[in-house]
Amino acid sequence: MNLTLRPMPEQIPAALIARLAQCETGTIGHSEHQGFLRNDLRPVKPGVRVAGTAITLRAPNILGSPMGWLVSNARPGDFIVVDRCGESRHANWGYVTSYAARLAGIAGIVVDGPTTDLQEQREHGIPCWCSGASPVTVKGGLPIEGAVNVPVSVGGVAISPGDAVLADDSGIFVCPPQRLAEIVDEALRRQAAEKITLERLSRGETLLDIFGLPPAIGAALDEGAAER
Repeated sequence: MNLTLRPMPEQIPAALIARLAQCETGTIGHSEHQGFLRNDLRPVKPGVRVAGTAITLRAPNILGSPMGWLVSNARPGDFIVVDRCGESRHANWGYVTSYAARLAGIAGIVVDGPTTDLQEQREHGIPCWCSGASPVTVKGGLPIEGAVNVPVSVGGVAISPGDAVLADDSGIFVCPPQRLAEIVDEALRRQAAEKITLERLSRGETLLDIFGLPPAIGAALDEGAAER
């Protein structure tokens, strides 16, 4: 049995996670270009946005993993991040684990692979992002293999236990807690400015009225006018 169980990471303060959950990943993407997982990891249930502290699982094959241990020891506000190490046929997340996670107050889960019981997950589980669905599941019982709370690679991004995770319909964003406050401040600033822009548009102003011409276009127009 090849099994690693490491302690739970320090949780990011709940107040900061609550502010992160007010941010849209698409807004963060205006100023940040790193930390976004592959866009083929999609929500099982659209229309939700959740944030939490990453707790990680490396589950490398079709054998049973310590998923049950992880869910049983997770804290409210944790966000499960699962590295399937390229295994793309067998699901290791479904209705029962998702229901248990909901009762434990876990914020969400992202699996770099398929999950199963999608309808039941939508009705009774926690928000889940995955690569698709599969009716074929990992083997139960012994032996159990995997690693809990170790650095993982999910969706093409390196993720450490204790990182911040934000997920919505547009994608999944991960960042170290040291940078989180500045990223949240900038995203909320942009979202507040966007509301003002929408109000101005609804009053009849145009995008050119609000933002003006980009310098390159303005220079090209000036040059064209001079030639005439």
